[in-house]
Amino acid sequence: MTDLEYVVRAIAQTAVDNEKEFGDLDAVVGDGDFGYSLARGFEIVLAEWDGFDRSSPAAFLQKIALTISKRVGGTSGPIWGTAFLRASAAVKGRDELTGADAVAMLTAAAEGIKKRGNSDVGDKTLLDALVPMTDAIANAGPGTPAEIAKVAADAARTAADATTSMQAMRGRASYTGERSIGSPDAGAVAVAVMAEAVARNWPSQ
Repeated sequence: MTDLEYVVRAIAQTAVDNEKEFGDLDAVVGDGDFGYSLARGFEIVLAEWDGFDRSSPAAFLQKIALTISKRVGGTSGPIWGTAFLRASAAVKGRDELTGADAVAMLTAAAEGIKKRGNSDVGDKTLLDALVPMTDAIANAGPGTPAEIAKVAADAARTAADATTSMQAMRGRASYTGERSIGSPDAGAVAVAVMAEAVARNWPSQ
């Protein structure tokens, strides 16, 4: 299994394993469907895992994106599908991926989410964990993939925790106004939990 396959599979498994946690977080200020939607979509990814095109990293990510877009309900489908699609485009033509490619994929994913969700850092969305995590990877300097993954996880967790004091400006949570202050954003927490799972189980080289 390549590093890319490992990361995507870890993300998918985490979405399935944490369905209740993510749903409960979303229910505080949203409609509570985030955990369910994400889990159902990534269940399909895991079920169809062996059949995905692995001719190139871009082809693999594109198939993941299409699966998510078709199978994940609510707003999560377009958002997460766009993230994987943009990541795919960022490494088109590449056969082997580097650390710089990882940053490029995450940056492209974040930009896609910003455009698709009409949101930005500070709006209390998953971007508030994804962007700081990406910046941490970009600034990490030399290190093994496992070491960089730990840096990413730590940055994502710190950033996700910081959303607790923020007021939601986008999505259903924004309708609650100041009541959205006091609990972390479900999407940001999901990014952190996924990053932690990636770091915790990184395969020995």
